[in-house]
Amino acid sequence: MTPANPKSVPWYESAVIYVVDVKSYCDSNGDGWGDLRGLISRLDHVQDLGVDVLWLQPIYASPFQDNGYDVADYLRIDPRLGNDADFDALMDAARERGLRVILDLPLNHTSNQHAWFQQARADRHSEYRDYYLWRETLPENPSPYVVFGEKQNGRNWAFDEQAGQYYFHTFYPFQPDLNMANPAVARAQHEVARFWLRRGVSGFRLDAVPFLYEDTSSLEAIPDPHRFLRDLYRVVRAENPEAILLAEANKEPHELRPYFGENGDEMQLLLNFYQCNHLFLGMARGMAEPIQRGWNELPEIPRDGQWANFLRNHDELSLDRLSESERQEVFAAFAPDPYMQVYGRGIRRRLAPMLGGDVRRLKLAYSLLLSLQGTPVLTCGEEIGLGDDLSLPEREAARTPMQWSDAPGGGFSSAPRDQMVRPVVEEGPFGYRQLNVEAQRRDPESLLCFIREALAVYKRNPELGRGQASFFDSGHPGVLGHRVEDGNAVLVLHNLRGEPLEGQLEDAAGLRPLLSDGQSVWSGGTRVQLAPYGFYWFEKEAR
Repeated sequence: MTPANPKSVPWYESAVIYVVDVKSYCDSNGDGWGDLRGLISRLDHVQDLGVDVLWLQPIYASPFQDNGYDVADYLRIDPRLGNDADFDALMDAARERGLRVILDLPLNHTSNQHAWFQQARADRHSEYRDYYLWRETLPENPSPYVVFGEKQNGRNWAFDEQAGQYYFHTFYPFQPDLNMANPAVARAQHEVARFWLRRGVSGFRLDAVPFLYEDTSSLEAIPDPHRFLRDLYRVVRAENPEAILLAEANKEPHELRPYFGENGDEMQLLLNFYQCNHLFLGMARGMAEPIQRGWNELPEIPRDGQWANFLRNHDELSLDRLSESERQEVFAAFAPDPYMQVYGRGIRRRLAPMLGGDVRRLKLAYSLLLSLQGTPVLTCGEEIGLGDDLSLPEREAARTPMQWSDAPGGGFSSAPRDQMVRPVVEEGPFGYRQLNVEAQRRDPESLLCFIREALAVYKRNPELGRGQASFFDSGHPGVLGHRVEDGNAVLVLHNLRGEPLEGQLEDAAGLRPLLSDGQSVWSGGTRVQLAPYGFYWFEKEAR
């Protein structure tokens, strides 16, 4: 196999994406909310980490009843986060550091405070009435797809007193769904995309993409469900030929391929929920088979399509791609108490507490993430093993602020604790006095230093982003052996168990060590003595 022509390789295939919840990242003015100026002050950390792309979670005007995914105005920055000048300053500062910026864009629904909905509910003859989905009476099945159970009143229809009708909401009642069959809605959303692309962003992460065209309300009757995605792709590429669309589409493997488009003309990247589920199942069992099976069941995708791999994000760790018995195995391993679980399908903990704060297991997990072919996605705080606060409701538990130092407020904010957007973790091994960026910078064995080193190795070996992944017999069911090849190849062994194991390579000729846990031993042959939760990466040059 010959190496791909670098000029033909899309930039996102060897990029690293870093997700930032601006309001929880760094507070520049002491009001308890992180803001754009605070993010600017921490861009040197982002650059030093080795990432390429900032994915900003919603920064639009919002009541923030659902972490900003309840948008009240797509064209206005929430004043608690900053203003237009702050955004322009962020774009300039990011550009100076070689960082791209993409925005989270929830298009399936708005806040009930959005001007569109306010005008729609006030007047049945308003042009905005048909922006949403209305009924005079409840349908026979008022709960076709309840995402959050009783948290959304157990159904998908809510009565609006002012409108005198029921409206449809896939998610919470304060998030009415937009009518995707209405061409005026698509035109308005295209204008939103153009607005931000013209301000310099490099694309969008699209929230809840399946619900943009799956007619769970039975009212939309969209004749060509993928037309909206194709049209959006054309709008985005017309403004910026290098811009990307990254989709949240948590579906079964056979349902994923269409999101890329028949001709690769819809999404460029899909978040890899399916592989994430099977990676956690493999770690729970200490077995390579689920990880290998999960990968092999993924569909073939277009040449310019890409999987965006991740371990945790700002939501629950949704395990709905596993069977019920498999899900219970993962719960037992990583969230044994019911209060650690949510919605009957997910875990509301961050990764570090799930793994007991064991740095060996954390390094193993990130080694898996970075060595499985694709574009890795890290959520802010993962680089230091940030903890969680299970006293907070639902998914809020895994959205606590970044911890920069052992100063009061963890360096996130100088505001009193009760004025912070969310409280900083104070007590225990994940409290900010023990766990913070400054402390880990000084510790060469820290998770932060390892992730920085591993990202550097990832960037020096672009085949990890754009190559072809395959698996080989490692000689032990608890050891995952895989390779990623695009001319040159990277071969990796991972010990998924807490005991020393021997891993077997196919061929030792031409191998060069790239990265390891520091305790595993390779003496030049085909056998590698892997420490508990150990791993070893090798480079093999093309002949």
